[in-house]
Amino acid sequence: MGYSFDSKDAESYDAWFSQAGNRYCLNLEINLLMSLLAPEKGQRILDIGCGTGISLEPLLDKGLNLTGIDPSVHMLDLAAQKFTTRVDLHKGLGEDLPFDDNSFDAAFFFTSLEFMDRPAKAIEEACRVAKDRVVICALNRYAPLNMARRVKGFFVPGVYAHAAFFSIWELKRLLYGMLGNVPVQWKTTLQFPFAGSRTAAWIERNKIVQKSIFGTMIGMKIKPVPKFRTKALTLKVRERNAYNPATGLATRMRS
Repeated sequence: MGYSFDSKDAESYDAWFSQAGNRYCLNLEINLLMSLLAPEKGQRILDIGCGTGISLEPLLDKGLNLTGIDPSVHMLDLAAQKFTTRVDLHKGLGEDLPFDDNSFDAAFFFTSLEFMDRPAKAIEEACRVAKDRVVICALNRYAPLNMARRVKGFFVPGVYAHAAFFSIWELKRLLYGMLGNVPVQWKTTLQFPFAGSRTAAWIERNKIVQKSIFGTMIGMKIKPVPKFRTKALTLKVRERNAYNPATGLATRMRS
């Protein structure tokens, strides 16, 4: 099942992003998501591990059909308060999505894959339900900020103690091993998480800088290989009737 956020985690999640410095980081991460997702009006979009809906907020006024799924009822309660009926919210696991094949045009993970027990299975499920593209936004194992988070997690209880950070190579190896040689596009953001200035934000938009392997967040877009959920069918075999001689026939007697 992975780590499911409790009520305390849910309340502190939005509060953390409301701080100015953290909001700067979030804006860069959302820009990365949007550049890879490239949603078009009328499309069906699925947020896998939507949490309180922070990653859905920028998509609200773009004429999209939005769906979010998360295992934490506490996170979903906060999301429901924000969106009322504007987003279709579901409680469930990313590794076992309750949707039909090709139900969505695109699906994405936004700092949610790190908290799943079976990330490969979750990606496989995303490829099953999304027909055009799957976007993964995950925390980079080799980013200085995430290294500090990992070290802190050993000593101070917190959500990052439950996170499995990825590298670009680990994600690509995971994807290629499961899906084959699929088209993959990647870039990173938040190279200077402690800067927060306009100059730093301008540098972050540089395409060369976005190819740094040390950015705090990795953004990766893949073209799904068609996946289908199959169900075992009962095979009915009609048995041939055994041959029984008709009664009343004369039999030849040997002398």
